[in-house]
Amino acid sequence: MSTQQLFHVAVVGATGAVGVQIRRLLEQRNFPIASIKLLSSARSAGSTVQFKDQTITIEEATPESFRGIDIALFSAGGEVSKALIPHAVEHGAICIDNTNAYRMDPETPLVVPEVNIDKISEHKGIIANPNCSTIQMVAALKPIYDRYGISRIIVSTYQAVSGAGASAVTEMLRQSSEVLAGNAANPAILPVSSLPVKHQIAFNVIPQIDKFQDNGFTLEEMKMIRETKKIMDDDELEVTATCVRVPVAYGHSESVYVELKKDFDVNEIKSLLSDSQGLVLVDDPSNQLYPLATDAAGKNETFVGRVRRDLANPRALNMWIVSDNLLKGAAWNAVQIAEYIAIPQQS
Repeated sequence: MSTQQLFHVAVVGATGAVGVQIRRLLEQRNFPIASIKLLSSARSAGSTVQFKDQTITIEEATPESFRGIDIALFSAGGEVSKALIPHAVEHGAICIDNTNAYRMDPETPLVVPEVNIDKISEHKGIIANPNCSTIQMVAALKPIYDRYGISRIIVSTYQAVSGAGASAVTEMLRQSSEVLAGNAANPAILPVSSLPVKHQIAFNVIPQIDKFQDNGFTLEEMKMIRETKKIMDDDELEVTATCVRVPVAYGHSESVYVELKKDFDVNEIKSLLSDSQGLVLVDDPSNQLYPLATDAAGKNETFVGRVRRDLANPRALNMWIVSDNLLKGAAWNAVQIAEYIAIPQQS
């Protein structure tokens, strides 16, 4: 990447799981940085981290932190984004937000680069990163949507505990040891909600991610439904979701049923997927090859397999989609957007 023009960059939530990945990607991809400011809560302020050959002190994020910043990547929770992004925009920064704060704001583009990169040009200082489970699904479905049209999507997710934060991963590992030793699991974190009831995640699945809404769906499920329609720019698209937490550290998996508007050939679908940017087709059932969370962990791509025609509906397709929720589902998608912002300005 050319460094003809350099950018002053801020990472908000720099010590969190996604923030750490954002820092790694910016360094790994040699993003054209003039300076980098790493921001976090007061609790983490004062600690130091390495970025390339620099030792950088973590600073507390405040409204004045964004003076002179060109690009700010936010991953510190919705309330932090709501409080600080207006100040960052006022100071002239382009904000890439990895929370739910602005996703459904009609004036904020909701972007997956492989799907709707053109929407970036419509930003008014804020670009939203979609929900992790939405990103991998729309990335895999976009080539099919463009070629055949899609009328309906039914998705069931199998989401890694890292989606609930590093402490949830720690709890899963602790519970696993406790249960194997014949002791009580003593759950304290999952499901993440305001209610005191918590459930064991070790050797278990929890059919709840985020809070339940009045319609019986969880907020996570409603995010997938609403965000998919917005990203695909199709309010007529029928989407339903069931989101489940599973005892996996990294990598969300999804079982997706899709009804197409045109007839299709399964082999053509597979060729379409294998030729699409950011997708890797892993589909050789005769040799038991299909996407696995353990294989997707640590990789930027979205993996697709188990592609097959539905037995009851000849115009329907079933598939399995897997991606690292901290990378393509969060940090990598955000850095892709940042690169798109930076590169045209260097030409």
